[in-house]
Amino acid sequence: MNRRSLNVVRGTAAAATAAFLAALLAAPTAQAAPGPRTLYAAPDGHGTSCTVARPCTPEGARDRARTETGRDVRVLLKNGTYKRDEPLKLGAADSGKHGHTVTWTAAPGARPVLSGGQDITGWRQNAEGTWTADVPAGVSPRQLFVDGRRATRARGAACAASTCDATRTGMTGAVATGIDRWQRPTDAEAVIRVRWRNYHCRITGVSGDVMTFAQPCWTNSASGTNRTGPAWDSTAVDSTRYSGVAYFENARELLDEPGEFVWNSQDRTVTYLPRKGENMRRAQAVTPHTEQLLVVDGAHDLTISGIGFAYAAYRQPDTDEGYAGMQAGLTLTGATGPVDHAGRFYTKPSAAVTVRGGQHISIENARFSRLGGAGAILEAGTKDSSLTRSSFTDLSSGAVYVGDTEPMPGAALAGERNTIAYNTITRSGVEYTDAVGIWAGYEAELTVDHNSLDHLPYSGISVGWGWNQPEAQKSVLRDNKVTDNRITDVMEVAQAQHDGGAIYTQGAQPGSVVSGNYINRSAFGNTERDGNGVYLDEQSSHILVEKNVITRIGYKWVSNWADYGIQNTARGNWTDTAAPALGGTGSVMTDNLTGLDRLPAEAVAVASRAGAHGGPVEQLRTDLARTGIATQSSTEGTAGAALALDGDTNTDTRTLSEAGAWWQADLGGEKHIRQIEIWNNSSSTTADFDVVTDDGTIHVSGKALRPTVLDLDSRTRTVRIVTSGTGRVALSQVLVHP
Repeated sequence: MNRRSLNVVRGTAAAATAAFLAALLAAPTAQAAPGPRTLYAAPDGHGTSCTVARPCTPEGARDRARTETGRDVRVLLKNGTYKRDEPLKLGAADSGKHGHTVTWTAAPGARPVLSGGQDITGWRQNAEGTWTADVPAGVSPRQLFVDGRRATRARGAACAASTCDATRTGMTGAVATGIDRWQRPTDAEAVIRVRWRNYHCRITGVSGDVMTFAQPCWTNSASGTNRTGPAWDSTAVDSTRYSGVAYFENARELLDEPGEFVWNSQDRTVTYLPRKGENMRRAQAVTPHTEQLLVVDGAHDLTISGIGFAYAAYRQPDTDEGYAGMQAGLTLTGATGPVDHAGRFYTKPSAAVTVRGGQHISIENARFSRLGGAGAILEAGTKDSSLTRSSFTDLSSGAVYVGDTEPMPGAALAGERNTIAYNTITRSGVEYTDAVGIWAGYEAELTVDHNSLDHLPYSGISVGWGWNQPEAQKSVLRDNKVTDNRITDVMEVAQAQHDGGAIYTQGAQPGSVVSGNYINRSAFGNTERDGNGVYLDEQSSHILVEKNVITRIGYKWVSNWADYGIQNTARGNWTDTAAPALGGTGSVMTDNLTGLDRLPAEAVAVASRAGAHGGPVEQLRTDLARTGIATQSSTEGTAGAALALDGDTNTDTRTLSEAGAWWQADLGGEKHIRQIEIWNNSSSTTADFDVVTDDGTIHVSGKALRPTVLDLDSRTRTVRIVTSGTGRVALSQVLVHP
């Protein structure tokens, strides 16, 4: 290229650059996206400006937020209690718009609480030490909290079926229990537990020895509805498994223990017997009154953060519907309904927070406490939503319900890709002890991860529904993950709930995994073989159970009893007992370390990481009897004495029934022992026996448990179990700890 040509090119480029700069300078200046709009709400809010100086009510802030476009919106709740006569309702209009989000959160340093509570004031003292207060119109106290502590509805003793004999129409026992002489028997309820089911039905009449109950509560609790699960008439109030009334409650004649109260619907008063140190002139007494505190319906891109929810009510049990429990806190309602055996038409409890059809809804760092019902429900096609890092404590029903009971919902109603993670749940199911900590119905790609669940009356986590009924054999269940949860002290024996597990599943769930969970003490100390670690019930299929730590279980560490639950795998788990092989075609158990009396370091590491915050691991105790020699006075069948030393609480030994029947372990030399665990063979009970060591005897009255735990300080070579009179020794395991 010659010099003239080069100058032409340079001139052309310079001209183009100049034109570009001129156009750039002439163009309007680009505007940065506006920052978030911040609105404030307060318990005493008013006006419409929603500023920090002049905050709005929550509804006022909601309505102002709806006018904002093109930016994120933050509604900050100032400190205090927001008393609700109705729920705060957020709908589609309250969603994030055009890629933006709406966040409802606590103002810096604040701990706002939405409360459904009604204060009970004006207490006056009675001569016998009780206190009485008038109750405002429209309020019916089912629960009472005094200075934040739950009171108990006045209750009596259990009434055995031989006295309180239940039929489809009513119950005997009014004379023997004294109910026929109560001043207000029609304010009282019968509380009944049959296996995994609860019933709470109000008395409507007493005629001689016979009581009748509210309808449809009683009919729905009895056999013959043709609307319950498979063969569930065998667990109805009029079934052979009914053993009696757990207790009657809410009668003035039963008010005899500090911390109890009674509601009189005629006088509209509540009467309370204070605990030591309580002064009702100064105490704050609150009863849950408003059912729901927050309802999110059809919204999307919405976050709820740092808000407390307290004193929400659950009104159904106070009506004639009562509480006819089916499973996991769901009830049968209505006088009539479709014939169905798959639980499709059961009713969930009321919850403090309900999300319906939400998408990208996040509830985080919330606090759920002192509730008359459940904590939170995510239902009706909620997708891509989460409930995380929240706490649940002192709830009458379950903590979290996810999804619904229809196995093949339309796309809009399918629950998908939801997450329940890093939550802590303690003392849920306080009143309705058949409720579970976390329940999920027909969900796909659900994640239940790193939650801590402790002290629950029934199952901890339940995923799936429908048993093996034709309506439920094909469903949307798939790819669910129950991972790294800490589940301790569940299936609590004192609550008499049976046939559950720390982790419970139903239904074919291809791609689903139960992994990395720490389960310790499920139905530990029960009187029968009941309470599992991981319970793959009914049609549970295609589920992987892997690398879980499962200890101190009343029955099986993993259970899959049904032949129609297929292709399940349990591998690489650690446990202190063994279990029978999994049922169903293609199911396998492999590489599990069972019958342990010490957890290896890898298992301890898995267990310590599990839960919302990790935590301690209850190490197993060395079993000195494991290498001992067992003998017994006689043997029934082929159940030899050594089966009580095989590290398996599901294999049994039995003697014949005879005077002074005995079983003994020789430890091979004198040992210093501090604890003995005696695991009963529940099918052939050991009862009223002595535990004899070389330097002492301990008598055990009544049935042996699973296990009976005896603490002692003994030096002995032998441990002998001897019946006090004529009977048999029947054991599944004896552990001797130094």
